[in-house]
Order: sequence, then C-alpha cells, then structure tokens
Amino acid sequence: MEKRKKFIINFLYFAIIIAAVFLALQFALTLLFPFVAALFIAYILKHPIRFVSEKTRLPRRLVAVLMVLIFYGTIGTFLVLASIRAFSFISDLVQQLPQIFRIYVNPVLGDLFVELERALEQADPTILDTVDYLWGQFMQSLRSLVSNLSLSSMEAISGIASSLPMLFIKLVLMVVSTFFIAMDYDRLTAFCMRQLNGWARDIFLQVKQYVVGTLFVCIRSYALIMSITFAELFLGFTLFRIDFALLLALCIAVFDILPVLGTGGIMIPWAVITAILGDYPMALKLIGLYIFITIVRNIIEPKIVGSQIGLHPVVTLVSMFAGVQLFGAVGLFGFPIGLSLLMHLNRTGTIKIFRLSDNEDSDSSDGSIKPPANEEE
Repeated sequence: MEKRKKFIINFLYFAIIIAAVFLALQFALTLLFPFVAALFIAYILKHPIRFVSEKTRLPRRLVAVLMVLIFYGTIGTFLVLASIRAFSFISDLVQQLPQIFRIYVNPVLGDLFVELERALEQADPTILDTVDYLWGQFMQSLRSLVSNLSLSSMEAISGIASSLPMLFIKLVLMVVSTFFIAMDYDRLTAFCMRQLNGWARDIFLQVKQYVVGTLFVCIRSYALIMSITFAELFLGFTLFRIDFALLLALCIAVFDILPVLGTGGIMIPWAVITAILGDYPMALKLIGLYIFITIVRNIIEPKIVGSQIGLHPVVTLVSMFAGVQLFGAVGLFGFPIGLSLLMHLNRTGTIKIFRLSDNEDSDSSDGSIKPPANEEE
C-alpha cells in the first residue's frame, strides 16, 4: 500500500512538471520569443566575444557591440540579397506564365478536348446530357474555387500586412535585447546562478551541458541526413539529364529539413506539372525518385538521430512525430533531445524514472529525485 501511494505521488509530481513544461513551451515561449532568441544569439557569440576581447585587449562591452553588429549585419545582408533574388525569380516566372501556358499547357488541353469530342460523338444521347450536366457543375465549382482562392489570398495578404508592425516590434526588441545581454552576459548568468541552491545548480549545469552537446549532435545528424538526400537528388537529376541538377538538388535538400513539407513539397507538384505538360516518363521518374528518397529517409532518420543522441530508433520516431504534432519544427528537435536528457539524468542517478535493467532495485524505479548525499535535507 505504501509503495502504491508513493508511486501515485511521484506520478502526479512528474505529470505536473511535464504539464508546466508544456505550458511554458506552448505559451510563455511564444510571448518571450524575442528575448529567448536574443539570449540564444548572445550565447552563441559568447566565446567569439571573449576570444576577441582577450586577444585585442579591448573592453568586453565594446567587443560585444561590434560582434552583435557584425552578426546582424551579415544576417541582414544575406536576407536582403536572398529576398531580392527570390522576388526577381518570382517576377520573371509570373511574366513567363502566359507564354508557358500558350506553348505547353494549351496544346495539351486542346488535344484532350479533341479526343473527348470524338468519344462523345459516338456516345448515347443520355450520356451526353449527363456529361453536359457534370461539365456545368464542374465549371460552377471551378468558378467558386477561384472566387474562394481570391478571397483567401486577400485575407492572407491582409493578415500578413496587419502582422508586420508586431513583427517589426519583436525584431527590434530581439536586436536591442541581444546588445544588452551580450554586453552583460557574465553578470546576468552569474546573477541567475546565485538564485539556485547547490543541488539545483548542479542539476542545471548538468542539463545545460548535456542539452547544448545534444543539440549540436542533433544538428550534425540532420546535416548528415541532408547530405544523403542531396546526393540522392543530385544523382537522380543527373541520370534524368535535368538542367541545373546541382542547384536544384541543394535547394530541395534544404527544403527537405522542414517538417510536413519536405521533399514532397517540391517533387510532387513538379511531377504533376510535368504530367500535365505531357512528359509522362519524366513525371514517373520524379515520383519514383521521391518515393525512393522518402523510404530511405524514413529508414535512416530514426537510426542516425537515435544513435547520435542515445535513443532507440522506434523511440526517436515516436518522439519526433509527437513533437511535430505539438510544436512543429521546434518539437521535431526538442522532443528527442528532451527524452534523451531524461535518459541521461536517469543513467547518472540524478533522477529515477525508468528501470533500465532487471537487476535494479525496485526502489530505484519509483520515479524519485534524489539530491547528492552530501546535500543537507
């Protein structure tokens, strides 16, 4: 009876902790995102700032300001150039759409209508009436679809325009916060650490060290997956004799990292458009390449990510799926890392949640958190 009561208490304890973490990630992180992003950038720049300050003998605050300026200047320049290039590409594509429709799409539709007319000439009059009715319904649905798309586009544009002021405010807050945090990073972190007692400080440092290391390991794992996808795409495009195979493979491989969309976000529409234009062999090749890449990724992703962060492939796959459903791209990385952290703390004896072997004492699986032996209770 005592063990059951202890189990229920510990279960409720961890349920409350998990719920608090979930709410913090779901709501607090959204509200405090500019400051969290500023803290993350300041942490990245911490070592370069310290290195430059020690080598040049310049004040750390001055070096911090210069490094933050260089960082945002580089990122801003890259984004501006990429936006200009993307806008130019989209403008050229829109200007060429009538020519593309006239040269490629119109002949295909014309041949299709001719074949349809020939088939209907020999059909039963009742079938002709049914086809005529269905065609009218199709055109009405098409007009409704176009109207709805226009309204949706206007609403989307209006929503984006209305969100621009808040986005600008968040961006300004992030930049300004980065300057202040980078200049006083050591003082701020020392103040926060002083608020923790010895045991909590030890756990925090252990969590920080493991999470940072696991995060870079996770980034390395996905870089490997992206490299494999790039090699598959480049080889396939080269065999298919597609122009700009290297550039296309690189762009799709980067796009493949995004959850939900992935390679299919480009390959499937490309194959459909190619089939509409009448090039059925190329459409089948693109679909086959997409299926092959998807199968390979679903096989290697849990193994590579799981082996790098110390999780079983099935556990990694489940945590990635749950993370994407709950938090999107953040959950894709965060859930496997969080589960790996729990396993690490369990192995080191900081917490006891999982029973890793049959030889472990039953008391070690009660879900308890035990402070170090030298810590007074």
